[in-house]
Amino acid sequence: MNRRTFLAAGAAATLLRPGSGTASARLPIKKAVEFEMLPKSMSIADRFQLARDVGFEQIECPTMPDEHEAEEAKKAAEKAGLNIHSVMNMAHWEYPLSSADPAVVAKSVKGMETSLRNAHFWGADTVLLVPAVVNAQTSYHDAWVRSQEQIRKLIPMAQELKVIIGIEEVWNKFLLSPLEFARYVDEFSSPWVRAYFDVGNVVISGYPQDWIRTLGKRIVKLHIKDFKFEKRQKAEWVPLREGEINWPEVYKALAEIGYAGTATVELEGGKEAYLREVNRRFELILSGA
Repeated sequence: MNRRTFLAAGAAATLLRPGSGTASARLPIKKAVEFEMLPKSMSIADRFQLARDVGFEQIECPTMPDEHEAEEAKKAAEKAGLNIHSVMNMAHWEYPLSSADPAVVAKSVKGMETSLRNAHFWGADTVLLVPAVVNAQTSYHDAWVRSQEQIRKLIPMAQELKVIIGIEEVWNKFLLSPLEFARYVDEFSSPWVRAYFDVGNVVISGYPQDWIRTLGKRIVKLHIKDFKFEKRQKAEWVPLREGEINWPEVYKALAEIGYAGTATVELEGGKEAYLREVNRRFELILSGA
């Protein structure tokens, strides 16, 4: 724990102490937006500027194999003063690391290598990776072993480029509890593999505040979205603070672990007025409202 996170954790603990009579303080977390949430009709430069204008401090970009597009994104970020903090790897769904097909795995690894190079080029410190997909062809055990084997091969490159591989839990029938997620990350014994925790993805089977406390310092980044069940049957993503997530409890858990990184909102896209409203609700969450 460095001095900044130590002080942040101590301050949060004081503010949240029962009976202290002190109002909640805003968490020391930077607000980011997904690039894909910005209007696709706009140029890359205008999309970055809009993100900045509506109040976001950082942005998460998808993998960009095209060098000219990557260069355009870098220039747009510099012009808007909007840091690209993370890269969302785009190859892991179609080409999972857990596949039994070497050709599929090779494409997945290539996608991760491109993502890591993108991150280094943009000055981002993290690449988001969905590590495996469990299905009728791939058992849970095989998904665990195969994905870890390939990620270990990527660690030297991540270390050289100074980019963390952030493992995300999604609806892939894998890493189904916070204890498993923590164990999966710990088994790498590397500072270059950590947890990219999605607050909304766990609501279907657990409570994000529990996951946050269990994962603790393993968390390198956060995804923010909201979720609810319709009559406990149909899953639905909803606007922030309109779903089943207990945001005050999430706030408390983040304060307790002293998280002081970046949180990226991941919702449907929209125009300026919509994005401003997303940012407003995001601010309320980080302020403990």
